[in-house]
Amino acid sequence: MRSVWFAGQAVRQVRHGSSASDNFHAKYGTGLMASGAVFCVAVWGYVLTQTGITWNMSPVGKVMPKEWREAEEE
Repeated sequence: MRSVWFAGQAVRQVRHGSSASDNFHAKYGTGLMASGAVFCVAVWGYVLTQTGITWNMSPVGKVMPKEWREAEEE
């Protein structure tokens, strides 16, 4: 008899989604997105300006090609 109750409970959870209320995103979604964006920009701003990491993005002018080696003749 218990398995029937659990099956009904599982069907109800699937049908209604999670136990969180539907208005959670309406209440807090915009604030969470904005605070996450501000946090991300603040962390990357700190990393780019304060950590002293040398960012070698472009190899132009830094990578020198090796000289061609002539094929050894026998």
